[in-house]
This record gives sequence, structure tokens and C-alpha cells, in this order.
Amino acid sequence: MPRVQDKVALITGGAKGLGLASAQALIAEGARVMITDIDSAAGEAAAAGLGTNGCFRRHEVTDRGQWDAALDDITSRWGGIDILVNSAGVGSFAHIEDISDETWTRTLNVNLNGIYLGTQTAIARMKGKGGSIVNMASIEGMVGHALLPAYNASKGAVRMFSRSSAIHCARSGYNIRINSLCPGFAETQMVGDALAALPPEAAQKLAVETIGLVPMGRFAKPSEIAACVLFLASDEASYVTGSDLVVDGGMTA
Repeated sequence: MPRVQDKVALITGGAKGLGLASAQALIAEGARVMITDIDSAAGEAAAAGLGTNGCFRRHEVTDRGQWDAALDDITSRWGGIDILVNSAGVGSFAHIEDISDETWTRTLNVNLNGIYLGTQTAIARMKGKGGSIVNMASIEGMVGHALLPAYNASKGAVRMFSRSSAIHCARSGYNIRINSLCPGFAETQMVGDALAALPPEAAQKLAVETIGLVPMGRFAKPSEIAACVLFLASDEASYVTGSDLVVDGGMTA
């Protein structure tokens, strides 16, 4: 039997990158998936490629009202929600002396507050039947990077928030598992856009230096990260909660 047969999932940041790859992996194993994103054009195009078991909804993850609306929508379509993948995120390079208040606030709002709102809202819907919540953290929430102060702060907080929420759900008997996935650098548009914002020589130097830190000598493919999302979402991970799953080619080893 497919690994998530007849499960219903909502994946934020699903128009591209790790979110879209995760949607593809879950649908291939029997799930029905709503992808959400603030990029409507990309989201609609992505959903068109997911087939009849996929759909798209525009969704600003920092807005509590839009979370309620999205979960009402998925419930009316497919009867509820079993899996939430909080994959929406933003990131850009700037050291502490140069980062703007706007960038700091936006990064924390999307990467941390969006996950808080989604996790809290999903728990209320999953209580009584159980479910799995996968929060996209990062190895940048485990080690520091001089050019990523806001991203480091947000992803470190996601890891600890996920642990606290997982303990609460387990002790409350909700049968809701909550885990953090900690990818290393991956071949995604977000990473590409962040590098593209740097001067070309600086971007090339940073990319070469970063790959040099990875024992496997390359960035991850989105499908490799998505395979780990699928594991955490499935019943194969029935005794896994409050954990960090690190997928980084050995970089933090």
C-alpha cells in the first residue's frame, strides 16, 4: 500500500522548491495535497502538474485568518487534515551590521511566526484523530553563519518551538507528532535568489566555499529533502516526535 494512502496534507511554500518537491512525493504515495503560497501564478502552475489529487490556494502564512480559511477549505474539499508541512520561508544574505529592520522582521515573521500560527491552528483540527506536522528548520538553526543572522535566529527558534509543541501533544494524548527537518543547502530557487542578490564574484566565492564544507561535495536535490518529509509524514515515523532530522550531506558532522 502507498505510504500515505488517503492522507490529506497542506504544504506551505508549495509553489516551488522543497515545498513543491514534498507535494510531489506525498501525492506519489497516495496523499491528497493542497499547496499554498503567496505567488499565485507559480502556485496555479505547480498545482496543474500535480493532477487531480493536488490543488492550490493563495495563503499568507503570517495571517491567522488566512490559516483558518485554508484549513476550512481543505476540510470542505477532503474532510480534514492529516499532515501539515510548514515549508514557506524566506532568506537573504547580510551580516549583522548591514541587515535592515524590515528584513529582520519579515524573516522572523515568515520563518517562525508563520510556523507558530500553522502549528497551533493544525493542532486544533487534528486533535481527536491525530496527525503529523513537519516544520522546515535548517542546519542554519544549528550552526551560525555570519551572513545569515535573521535566518539563523528564525530556524533555531523553529527547532525549539517544535520540540515544545511535540512534548505538549504527546503528553496530552493527541497522537499528533511534530518534528523539524533540518536540510543543508539545496538546489532551490530561494538559495539561487539569495546568491543572485550578491555581487557575482562574492556569490561564486560563497557557493564554492559552501560546497567545500559538504563532505558529499554537492548541494541536495529537492527530491532528497522531500523523501525525508515523506518519512516524517508517514506512519513509518510513528515513534518519532520532537526530533530534528538532519539532511545535509554530512556538513554538520
